[in-house]
Amino acid sequence: MNSNYDFLANGGEMGQLTRSKDWSKTEVGAVESWPQSLRTTLGILLNSKFPMFLFWGPEHICFYNDAYRPSLGKDGKHPDILGAKGADFWPEIWDFIKPLIDQVMAEGKPTWHEDQLLPIYRNGQIENAHWTFSYSPVIDENGKPAGVLVICNETTDKVLTRRKLEDSEKRFKNIVKQIPLGVVILKGSELVADMANETYLHIIDREESEILHRPIFEAIPEAKETVYPLLKNVYETGIPYYTDELPVTLNRYGKEEQGYFNLVFYPLKEENEIAGVIAVVYEVTSEARERHLLTESANAFKNIVTESPIAMAIFRGKDYIIEMANKTMMRDVWQKEEKEFLGKPVLEVFPELLNQKYPELLREVFYNGKTIRENESLAYYDIKGRLKKFYLDYEYTPLYEKNGETSGIMCTVNDVSSRVKARKKVETAEERVRLAAEIGEIAMWDLNLIKKKIIYSNSLLHIFGFEKDTKITHKDIRDRILPEDDHIVKNAFSEALKNGIYKYEARIIKVDNSVSWIKVHGKIFFDEYHNPLKMIGTLMDVTEDKNIQDVLIKNEQKFKLLADSMPQLIWTSDALGNLNYFNETLYNFSGLSRENIEKDGWLQIVHPDDREENVKLWMESVKTGRDFLFIHRFKRYDGTYRWQLSRAIAQLDEAGKIQMWVGSSTDIEEQKNFTNQLEDQIFERTTQLELKNRDLVNMNIELQSFAYISSHDLQEPLRKIQTFASRLSDLDDQNMSASAKTYLSRIEISAKKMQTLIQDLLTYSRANSADRVFTVVKVDEIAEEVISDFSDRIEEKKATIEYKNLGEATLIQFQFRQLLHNLIENALKFTRKDVAPKIKISFTEVNGSSLPDAQYKDKIYHHLKVSDNGIGFDLVYKEKIFEVFQRLNTESEFKGTGIGLAIVKKIVENHKGFITVTSEKDKGSVFNIYIPDLT
Repeated sequence: MNSNYDFLANGGEMGQLTRSKDWSKTEVGAVESWPQSLRTTLGILLNSKFPMFLFWGPEHICFYNDAYRPSLGKDGKHPDILGAKGADFWPEIWDFIKPLIDQVMAEGKPTWHEDQLLPIYRNGQIENAHWTFSYSPVIDENGKPAGVLVICNETTDKVLTRRKLEDSEKRFKNIVKQIPLGVVILKGSELVADMANETYLHIIDREESEILHRPIFEAIPEAKETVYPLLKNVYETGIPYYTDELPVTLNRYGKEEQGYFNLVFYPLKEENEIAGVIAVVYEVTSEARERHLLTESANAFKNIVTESPIAMAIFRGKDYIIEMANKTMMRDVWQKEEKEFLGKPVLEVFPELLNQKYPELLREVFYNGKTIRENESLAYYDIKGRLKKFYLDYEYTPLYEKNGETSGIMCTVNDVSSRVKARKKVETAEERVRLAAEIGEIAMWDLNLIKKKIIYSNSLLHIFGFEKDTKITHKDIRDRILPEDDHIVKNAFSEALKNGIYKYEARIIKVDNSVSWIKVHGKIFFDEYHNPLKMIGTLMDVTEDKNIQDVLIKNEQKFKLLADSMPQLIWTSDALGNLNYFNETLYNFSGLSRENIEKDGWLQIVHPDDREENVKLWMESVKTGRDFLFIHRFKRYDGTYRWQLSRAIAQLDEAGKIQMWVGSSTDIEEQKNFTNQLEDQIFERTTQLELKNRDLVNMNIELQSFAYISSHDLQEPLRKIQTFASRLSDLDDQNMSASAKTYLSRIEISAKKMQTLIQDLLTYSRANSADRVFTVVKVDEIAEEVISDFSDRIEEKKATIEYKNLGEATLIQFQFRQLLHNLIENALKFTRKDVAPKIKISFTEVNGSSLPDAQYKDKIYHHLKVSDNGIGFDLVYKEKIFEVFQRLNTESEFKGTGIGLAIVKKIVENHKGFITVTSEKDKGSVFNIYIPDLT
């Protein structure tokens, strides 16, 4: 198609695609027939940096620009949608946008939609996306709408961000309602109550309906005189206000009384503007009345430290003198009497700490003012002449004087030795369970109790002695039970009808008439009327392990006893993912009984928003055997939810088959809150990286366009140089000096080099942008054509080229010919002096699974091998030789532009293949090209 149309000029990638498309084969017809209104609209659209899309004519033919292109993603509609009918390429949203198009075409008036959810097929799947867009009529020469111009902007990120903010606000309010401090949020200059938690309502003795959405002092007018000026100042200045034991008069619980409150009034900012005040209230009325003239803060602090269930101590001065330690510290950690340590340096009382990390830790806290926390830290204390090992959660915090100088250190310690040791025992027990499952050969079965049809694993055939692939029925198995043990099986089934659990140990008569012991464990599933439907279970041969099994049962009992003492939630399931055991900690945490969970299922403790994903990931782990790892929320006995990290590991038998799962759930509420802050930072950084990546993509497109256009524009002046040089060379010797002839020769040589470079640039550009049409080609014929191109050079260098029976393949024919042409040209160019070139070509098939670099392991690859006996090169340059303009030899030795192998690599990539090279200096090179057969 002729591309010299001003309105199609420029436009980046879409401008190029629009110019190169054969429009005569589309509904809009050849470009020459296009109306001016379409030309004008496309000229604006292609040169706009704002995303635009055009539906043209009654068939709604599609046009779009580079700014719109990213919205289509990869592996989607681009570039096939260009020039296509809208209905053919927008099926997922056509029922929504078609009426809009019809409305604009009929009424000639624009439409507007903001943050509209419109799914789109891109990146190989349907994705939910939000858009802000307008549909505007395009008026033709007759003054009637002929098309619809869509100006749009994808707002998916904005919508998702807004939703996250809304969710964050909900979580914030939920947290506020649960904390044991009185909290009220006041909006605007009139201090209208927007939210108040239960503690605050209890303090003022009001119902939520009495204060919500009203100025706060309409509900508590008696407190206005004292509190309003303080709140007003915070709202107007933005300066927080803190105070302790503020006396405030309140009418509550049927009388007027003066209470004392610790208060924090903090400005509430929205978009850097003060929108209200957050008031945090803690009532200390009883404490204030009790303390009277005593030094209130010191005594209260000392009382809290002394009676705290957490071990606490205070060290003073640079020598870390022990000023006090509470009962928990003395009793559980130090195990010393007060007279043994009071008033003495802590490192003198506990010299064993000198060889541990504590001297440096104390210096870091005291001199640098750092608070140091650590969980499950290993420490050794001398307890009655013996070093005893402790695992401690501790915090060392500096204590300051009024002048800001450090005067001491507050140490809080939580002895978690029992928890750590218990966890290590559980981990050991988990490993033992895993090993036990690996050792045992376990068969799986699924019995339909209505039709008596059984599904079983191959292990079951082996255990009963049947030949492999034998088809057996449930009756075939029952008939193998030793008659003396038949009552065991019947009793087990009767019990299973009551409690759902089917288990027994009995003897069987195998096919070879030998007797073996089997152990069966299963579960019956009932319908809503408690009628048995099916039974799923395991069966294993325990003949040789009968005595060992008794030990394993005892170990299992020990495991459950140990699990019941763990602070984590411990649980197990069978191989099919049915949870069959929970430790006592889970029942205490949830407030549910075993009967509750057996009746309504374990999912009732999982947050409703997490259940679907929980089941999905769990069943995926059960199916694949991969570890289960999931962060979700569990409901506590008081109705609140806490974040848990749940992990389960499959226990395998010796053959690698899953026998059961052992899992644990650990409380990570505090870590989760910290993670949310990190996610916000990561989101911001990811957004910045995406913008930079988009800029790089646009730059790459512009560079390719520049190389292509420049190569074309350079050819015209080059032809003139060659033409005039040719005319000058025809002049006789009398009209031209010797120097002129020399200069003319150099001009011709330089022009020829320039022409070669431009042609190579064009070839490289076409390898990037040309249509990739795959057809079945005969490789022998292509080889013959290429060799014919070099017949003169082959004869000149006395070269030989060997090949035969190269076969057929589905390839991009003209690109593959260029690839072979460049490889043979290199082999004929880089030859050794006085050594006749010898080139070998082969074309075979290999399996992708045998190629480490293959993208398609399940496909057949065509292997093209081209070897020569030329100058070769050092393998340190094996990557460099495929880069544009890279040459390993000087131009005086071997002529060329350094683009040939770059073109080869690009053609291989267009075929979804890869290329490798081996070489040795002065011994030749071997190029191996692998192209997948994707037909």
